[in-house]
Amino acid sequence: MINFIPEAEELFAYTQDFRRDFHRNPELGFQEIRTAGIVARELTDLGLEVTTGVGKTGVVATLEGASEGSVMLVRFDMDALPIQEETGAEYASQIPGVMHACGHDGHTAIGLAVARILESHKQELSGTVKFVFQPAEEGLGGAQAMIADGVLENPKPDLCLSLHLWNDKPVGWIGITPGPAMSASDRFQLTIKGKGGHGAAPYLTRDPVVAGAQVISALQNIVARNVNPLESAVVSVTSMTGGEAFNVIPEIVTLKGTIRSFSPEIRKIVLQRFEEISTGVAEALGCQAQVEVWPVTPAVVNDLKVSNTIQSIARFLYPEDVIDNQERTMGSEDMAYMMEDIPGCYFFIGSANHEKGLDAGHHHPGFDFDESALPRAAALMSSAVVDFLR
Repeated sequence: MINFIPEAEELFAYTQDFRRDFHRNPELGFQEIRTAGIVARELTDLGLEVTTGVGKTGVVATLEGASEGSVMLVRFDMDALPIQEETGAEYASQIPGVMHACGHDGHTAIGLAVARILESHKQELSGTVKFVFQPAEEGLGGAQAMIADGVLENPKPDLCLSLHLWNDKPVGWIGITPGPAMSASDRFQLTIKGKGGHGAAPYLTRDPVVAGAQVISALQNIVARNVNPLESAVVSVTSMTGGEAFNVIPEIVTLKGTIRSFSPEIRKIVLQRFEEISTGVAEALGCQAQVEVWPVTPAVVNDLKVSNTIQSIARFLYPEDVIDNQERTMGSEDMAYMMEDIPGCYFFIGSANHEKGLDAGHHHPGFDFDESALPRAAALMSSAVVDFLR
């Protein structure tokens, strides 16, 4: 195994500068024109073969090793979120209503550092590194767009890696979980139609508001009573809309939300019961329910062999760290699409620092992380790539 910690730390100022630049200038999914331009420039200056406009605003670059061998895909996401920043940091977002509230600015900067490290060690590589800087990870289909544009071809990857800075855990923690690590995600809309009328005469109506409230309560029984307690699932209704006037019972109420699961079997059970409960409860109250479900991502499932290898590398590099092989989250990630047919590993790098107040959750307007996690992530990713391609 090779130790890239010194080189990653030497690149800390470089990585930090880019991270803060991206943070000041966040761009939403499929709008990462400035970010992609900087990434393409840096990779081109390194002498890599660079392709832009992959999946609209994605960037792909290849680094050829000294001899033929496997192809390793390493992926870093670039998009920000539609959130007004409240960190008060000197590098806070300059774009109203947009901020990097999930750490993708750090991921992009880490990717640039990894590219510099690996380019300087290309003589030690037997194979090809395929750098993928992805747009629109936050539920907009960036991975699918890149796949449609051929990111998994010419050359086709044999292995893939990706990572996430993880503010749920402190610096000094690394999560590498074999098997399911992040959940599949489905989005739903439930339209309940009743018979509207005057609020003073509810007996003349079929109230979809009451039906919606009963449906919301009943849906909580899916996880409690239909899912094996040793398995995991989430059903969350996050929006309920209908009616505007204080004295009018509306005709229609709309519920929206998300369903999360780790296995296809549990997903099937949850979706079946979701349909049955929604339509059954609505009909019992004199209404009709129309259920629509859209898949967002499959589950992220880490390959056992790849995960075990990265655990060994992490222990070698950071023997004092907590190496957690049990971390699973109901958060979802469209890296799952790239990992469906390619063995790989998606791992987490602890990035919180409670003493410095850098511990807000992901997608929170106060989100920020301890930048000492940047070289740690770059060193682990670089070491892993070299180990696999030697």
